[in-house]
Amino acid sequence: MAVKIQTKNGTVDVSNDVIATVVGGGATDNYGVVGMASKSQIRDNLNEILRKENYSKGVVVRQQDNGVAIDVYIIVSYGTKISEVSKNVQSKVKYNLESMLGVSANSVNVFVQGVKVLGA
Repeated sequence: MAVKIQTKNGTVDVSNDVIATVVGGGATDNYGVVGMASKSQIRDNLNEILRKENYSKGVVVRQQDNGVAIDVYIIVSYGTKISEVSKNVQSKVKYNLESMLGVSANSVNVFVQGVKVLGA
């Protein structure tokens, strides 16, 4: 599915992969986030950090009446406060969606899939 944005010149369709890339970029841009994780690690057989071209495997986009609901699956750095990192991810994702795509996020759910020790 895609998000449809009506303008005076016509309709713009934004695919879920584009939304997932914007969400993944916003999520990984925060301090304390090591990277994105797969939403279903066993089925995808992915137990590592996702690269930019695979962000759609770590983001779930659900269309709602007046916006979208986003699920983000991340891996955080050891020693950071997970609740603060999650709040920062939520606000950054909402801001990026509204400023880049003009799409309002009704909810941004953050799922921490793992903790990684850096430099060890």
